[in-house]
Amino acid sequence: MAHSDTPHFPRSAPIDGYGNGGFAFAGMSHRGSLLCLPDSIWTWDVTQPGQIDRTSLQRVFEAANSIDTLIIGTGREVWIPPMGLRNALRTVKVVLDPMQTGPAIRTYNVMIGERRRVAAALIAVP
Repeated sequence: MAHSDTPHFPRSAPIDGYGNGGFAFAGMSHRGSLLCLPDSIWTWDVTQPGQIDRTSLQRVFEAANSIDTLIIGTGREVWIPPMGLRNALRTVKVVLDPMQTGPAIRTYNVMIGERRRVAAALIAVP
C-alpha cells in the first residue's frame, strides 16, 4: 500500500538529466532511482533489474487506471521481464516497455510531451 506521507514531487515532469547515480527534473536533483507516475514522482528503492517485481511496482498497480504504458529504465543492463510480471500488468491493461535508462528517459519525455498516459520506473546509473 502506498503511503501518501512519503516525500514525493506532486506532479509529472520531464527528466532533464541523468547520471552520477541520480536524476535532474523540475529544477531539482535526486540521487537514486525514480518512479514517475502521471500525477507524481517518487523515490524508488530499486538498484538493479532483478529487484523489479509486483511489490516494487505497487504504486503503478494502484494507479493503473491512469496509465497505458509503463517504461522501465533498466540502468545499463538489458532485462527481459518475467512473464508473470508482464501478465500481471496486462491484467490491469498496462503495456510494459523495458529498455536501458537513457532511451527510457528520452521515450518518457516524448510521451509526456504528447500528454500520453505513461509512467516510468527508472534505475539510476553511475
